Amino acid sequence: MGKRKVSIRESVADSIAEIAWYMEAKGMLITAERFSESVYDFLEQLSDDRKSYRICKEPERASMGFHCVTFKRRYTVVFIETTLEITICEFIPSKLMRW
Repeated sequence: MGKRKVSIRESVADSIAEIAWYMEAKGMLITAERFSESVYDFLEQLSDDRKSYRICKEPERASMGFHCVTFKRRYTVVFIETTLEITICEFIPSKLMRW
């Protein structure tokens, strides 16, 4: 099993951190930590080169060649997929995706 390099943009890390901070503000410290760990584990799983992911359903992102995958049905991970690398571009709530 080969692995591709996974690059995470700073804006994605900021989005994950904002969600975790929100959870911490609500008093769910352990939940926030587990959430962050599970997101980064999920992003690392995208590196498997045996898998290929679908193009986004949203026309604007699809026209730019972005691929989308959902995380826990609430969040969407938007990324660029090549044979050598996956670049994570966005981590957004799924309800903000419009098509």
